[in-house]
Amino acid sequence: MKVGIIGAGAAGLCAIKHALSFDCEVIAFEQSDRIGGTWVYTDDTGSDKHGNAIHSSMYKNLRTNLPKELMAFPDFPFPPQEKSFLPASEVNEYLNLYADNFNLRQFVKFEHHVVRVRPTQNESKWEVIVKKLLDQKYETFIFDAMLVCNGHFTTPNIPQFKGSKVFQGRQIHSHDYKIPDVFVHRKVLVIGAGPSGVDISQEVAKSAERVLWSNHLKTPKEVHCNNLIQKPDIKELTVNGAEFVDGSYESFNDIIYCTGYKYTFPFMSVDCGLATDDNYVRPLFKHCLNINHTSMGIIGLPVYIAPFQAFDLQIRFCLTFITGRKMLPSKEEMCANTEKDMNERWSRGLPKKKAHAFGSMYQDKYFDDLASFARITPVKPVILKIYDQNKFNQQNDLVHYRQYKYTVIDDEQFEAILPRN
Repeated sequence: MKVGIIGAGAAGLCAIKHALSFDCEVIAFEQSDRIGGTWVYTDDTGSDKHGNAIHSSMYKNLRTNLPKELMAFPDFPFPPQEKSFLPASEVNEYLNLYADNFNLRQFVKFEHHVVRVRPTQNESKWEVIVKKLLDQKYETFIFDAMLVCNGHFTTPNIPQFKGSKVFQGRQIHSHDYKIPDVFVHRKVLVIGAGPSGVDISQEVAKSAERVLWSNHLKTPKEVHCNNLIQKPDIKELTVNGAEFVDGSYESFNDIIYCTGYKYTFPFMSVDCGLATDDNYVRPLFKHCLNINHTSMGIIGLPVYIAPFQAFDLQIRFCLTFITGRKMLPSKEEMCANTEKDMNERWSRGLPKKKAHAFGSMYQDKYFDDLASFARITPVKPVILKIYDQNKFNQQNDLVHYRQYKYTVIDDEQFEAILPRN
């Protein structure tokens, strides 16, 4: 079986490795000239040397908000070291070690931009048209199956507030944020309380004169920056500031939108049978297998989850059915199963944009469901326990949670130590 893979970041590399272990022929297409995906840092913003959008949203000083014990693939731990929370450069080094250890680079066509993916006329295979960026020529490939690992931190989601076009200061998305130095002596509004909003607001506060952090957290985060002021949601932007929903007003020079990303698949033709509505990608069986064309897997949509573990499990799940090692239920049964899952999510009040959001308790159930349904090796319980402990630490000690050092004792037990300064 010939399997095409889009992307050579963490998910793409994992897909190559497992597709080979399922005795498939593999070709992966990577738009850039190196592996690593979003973990590759560049000072550049906007477009790359070929005119394509910069893929990575990495900023220079990023440290993981998950310990490396959660970031590692199940069969390839990080090299031993004293710390658990790593800079992005060390995660990228790990991915290069992973690629070299399993001899994966030879299966990647670098600087190949995927232009279009569509089912062949009889819908039994996939036609993939790619543009070879070095010579600007096009080439067509035919595959039996596709694993889409294009990443989902590239296309900024920027909300439109009343007055967005009136504000005269600088407005950027966290996708284009690199270093805090450019905000020295500035007053900055940071919008969003996700991982990037938490980190960037505190990092910019070390350089800026003042940082306003707009979020709708029910309980304000404890921060140790005297010049960082937490504010509620924005009611309206003005020429040089904003009115907030509590009636207060603040002026500032710059806005950084830490407001997430849009799930996009610009290369997919409409006959691929998938639709994306406010980051809800459907119809997908178990959040990863295209129900209308079950030889296509969409990897990495879940958020609030241990990402590399999720990639590994989703890929093994998809390949188990794509290669025929196990048979899928009927289309009607898959649709009914998916509808039941989504109705449960809607009943919890989740909006469409969080259709693929999990979190501690639901992550555990999802991982168990994938493993038991496909009868494949599950995620080790210790991984789920560390995830829960880290989430607790993060919620209760935002300033110090990255100082914890985790040690895996066995498949069930771990140790977490907060070193004394």
